[in-house]
Amino acid sequence: MRHLHYIFAITIIFTLNSCSVYNFTGTGKIDAKTFQVNFFQNNAEIIEPGIDRTFTLALQDLIQNQTNLNLVKNSADLTYEGEIVDYRISPMTATADQKAAQNRLKIRINVRFTNKNKEKDDFEKTFEFYYDYPAEQQLVGSTLNNALKEIFDRITQDIFNESLAKW
Repeated sequence: MRHLHYIFAITIIFTLNSCSVYNFTGTGKIDAKTFQVNFFQNNAEIIEPGIDRTFTLALQDLIQNQTNLNLVKNSADLTYEGEIVDYRISPMTATADQKAAQNRLKIRINVRFTNKNKEKDDFEKTFEFYYDYPAEQQLVGSTLNNALKEIFDRITQDIFNESLAKW
């Protein structure tokens, strides 16, 4: 019976010890204390007002919610910067009478990530995602808000995974 207690205690110690390098966001140990997200200028051919600010805030919010890093305005350990390089609406499917049945909004964002403490983690990469919507709807109001939320949720998570989670 005494050996059973030792085996149980050792199992618990190893289980708890192995969890120390992992957290629920999948980031492991982050070798930084601060981050900054510079304004992502909209350099796309089609300009949708306000998406640059919306994206910048979405990326800041995601990092703040999934890490214990502090947001600063300058001299951060981790820096995110870049620009929106493409905002495009294109027809995706057609009806029998050659009209668009579905449109796709695609946004592409170029990101430069700099890690002051670990330069090998630095990268410059483009991230993109899309949102499909019925062609009879205009891309305004709630349709536009839903599209931007879905696209920015995916892109910001991809940026987070690439820079901090290493997935």
